[in-house]
Amino acid sequence: MKFTAQQIADILQGEVVGNPDIEVSKLSKIEEGTEGALTFLANSKYNAYIYTTKASIAIVNKSFIPDTDVQATLIKVDDAYKSFSKLLEYYNEIKNTKTGIESPVFLSDSAQHGENIYIGAFSYIGENVRIGDHVKIYPNTYIGDNVVIDDHSTIFSGAKIYSDCAIGRHCVINSGVIIGADGFGFVPNEEGVYSKVPQIGNVIIEDHVEIGAATTIDRATLGSTIIRSGVKLDNHIQIAHNVEIGKNTVIAAQTGVAGSTKIGENCQIGGQVGIVGHITIGNNVKIQAQSGIGRNVKDNEMLQGSPALPYGDFNKSYVHFKNLPKIIKNINDLEKNKWE
Repeated sequence: MKFTAQQIADILQGEVVGNPDIEVSKLSKIEEGTEGALTFLANSKYNAYIYTTKASIAIVNKSFIPDTDVQATLIKVDDAYKSFSKLLEYYNEIKNTKTGIESPVFLSDSAQHGENIYIGAFSYIGENVRIGDHVKIYPNTYIGDNVVIDDHSTIFSGAKIYSDCAIGRHCVINSGVIIGADGFGFVPNEEGVYSKVPQIGNVIIEDHVEIGAATTIDRATLGSTIIRSGVKLDNHIQIAHNVEIGKNTVIAAQTGVAGSTKIGENCQIGGQVGIVGHITIGNNVKIQAQSGIGRNVKDNEMLQGSPALPYGDFNKSYVHFKNLPKIIKNINDLEKNKWE
């Protein structure tokens, strides 16, 4: 699909400097721009590339004044970075515009769906499923019985949503995600043999949630595992049964959250963090990568380490830890001198 500079400027409410009729059909970084590509310049560190790029169109800030001639047609906007991001969203929306039900698909007679939906080939839609308007379900996807998927949500190829789970509006579930598998519930008997505890709850995903590829969210033993509105989960995250994650919290890859832990709103959790079960983490908490959380955490804390310490204490302690051999030597020398 091709767009002219003027069409792009109209979308972004920008001003064209150059040829308004020049067309682009692809996107590129400014240093890798080729003919027919659209790029952007938002960081002054990359200013030199605006004079050498082969891209046909470049989005720049209104404050940008070139030192010499620029080959590319410019589109001047208030904020080049935000405008390019808006254009990426627009491009992605167009690229992913699909409707209809492909064949073969298993669609239960009791399933209901809204308008302008897309269901890709080899998908399975179970009994009593309810699918809202403008939902996209890509090929090779499993949707179990009694699942609800609300308006404008997208389920990418190979995702699995087990029975009785609910997905809100404007959610994105990426490939390989598993929602609603059994929680890790086992009880040992007198002989040390583990018996499975039935997991009869579900998972509730509220609106505007994005879940990265290969992330798993277990169903509750009783009640619900809940992911609140606006949460963003990276790839390869494990969320255990009966966990609750508060609004607008973001969690990076390879983090694991054990059962029945409650995480507050607006938290930022780095990659490879381990969080034990049955604790409460407050609002606006920041946890650095590879930390281990084994206790309740109050609002607004910043933690690092395993077991995690307050961020400032960890940094102070780490300075001494690096010097530990030297410190021990000094202590040994002092002890030796004491007795001489």
